[in-house]
Amino acid sequence: MAAIVDPLEARLLPSGSIRIGLIVPVSGVLGLMGPCAINCAVLAAEELNAAGGILGRPVELVLIDGGRPARQVAAEVSGLVGSRTVAAVAGAHASDVRVAVVAAIAGRVPFVYAPPYEGGGHAPGVYFLGEPPGRQLSPGIEWLAGARRARRWYLLGNDYIWPRLVHADARRRLRAHGATVVGESFARYGAAVRLLDRVADARPDAILLTLIGSDLVAFNRAYASAGLGAARLCGALEEHGLLGIGGDVTGGLYASMGYFRDLPTEASRDFAERYAARFGRDAPMLNAHGHGCYEAVAMLAALSARAGSLAVPAMDASADGATITSARGTLTLLNRQVCHPVHLARADGLDFFLKKPFH
Repeated sequence: MAAIVDPLEARLLPSGSIRIGLIVPVSGVLGLMGPCAINCAVLAAEELNAAGGILGRPVELVLIDGGRPARQVAAEVSGLVGSRTVAAVAGAHASDVRVAVVAAIAGRVPFVYAPPYEGGGHAPGVYFLGEPPGRQLSPGIEWLAGARRARRWYLLGNDYIWPRLVHADARRRLRAHGATVVGESFARYGAAVRLLDRVADARPDAILLTLIGSDLVAFNRAYASAGLGAARLCGALEEHGLLGIGGDVTGGLYASMGYFRDLPTEASRDFAERYAARFGRDAPMLNAHGHGCYEAVAMLAALSARAGSLAVPAMDASADGATITSARGTLTLLNRQVCHPVHLARADGLDFFLKKPFH
């Protein structure tokens, strides 16, 4: 079994294992994603260990709470890298944390980042598995502006880098589809619901929500309770968030992700069976953010196998073509990122109804 160790224990206890710093939120606005993310990373590590580990050594995961302020997370990761406690980093967390971590590790170890992100941000040893805005949200924008004839849009997100850059991309795409942005707001964590009246007063046909975690849950619950009727396109809504909302029966709540737990594919069903066999049928629900941690740990192994090393220069030189198989199917790195179909889904009660994949 792959061990999860806390950072202090990892510093004090030497190990012959390759230790990967696993950055996932277990507190804060994104804390609800932690349990599934940890499970998925553990599953990846255990499967790697059963097959011989990474470079012939077993894998251990050092858990780092990515729900804290970005500078605090980055300082801890930098210390773990500097003391050679961890040889690589994998994570699913907010982009402001990622930016700070990338600056702190400064290319000393590889870092695989799993969630959708705002694009750009390339640096030595950093690899992206999620979608930039154009790939993630443009299909939903195109469909709502076309089939739903949503012409008036409100953009609402949390106040940090990902929402701000996603909104900038969305503005360009909305203009191209003849739509108008009638309002835009950024909320500090915990304050999104206070903006409900401002959004309603703008009378939008659709709302692009780049809120995250508990803020996304709270806003959608308040919106539905108020009986408002605009379509909502979310960039971070997954199965746990939909459960937190209490489901949705309005027919107007949409999510766009590279993975949903009910993807009707053999790869998705096989992954779900392995997850349930390891953690039980009542384990935290599979979702895109959690599953991304499986992919991140697996991709570190694929990169090191191609390079024959965990050294960043060797990895960067051989990264193109690194391939893994996950619940999404086959993922292959090109230019340190992957290009894979995105699925637009509509909330239907406590489930997502998948409309179609977009390539």
